[in-house]
Amino acid sequence: MSHQPFKRHTIYKKDKWNMLNVEVQGTKIVLTEISDQWGEECHTFIGRPAMLHWANERFTKENFDGTEEELQAIMDAFKNV
Repeated sequence: MSHQPFKRHTIYKKDKWNMLNVEVQGTKIVLTEISDQWGEECHTFIGRPAMLHWANERFTKENFDGTEEELQAIMDAFKNV
């Protein structure tokens, strides 16, 4: 069995205290969200559809603090995972 490194994606990074990374570990997807307000939160998803569902719930136009272009860039980054 060959060991392949996990594939890591940066969804967004404002600074070292505000970022969201996704790591694909085979069929498991581990999402780590770091914020200066809440600290570090980890979410584990079994498959891409579950992660995309979470992203659509988490990043809505109503609760997103940023421009529509920034929101679209984040959603596009999730779709590229």
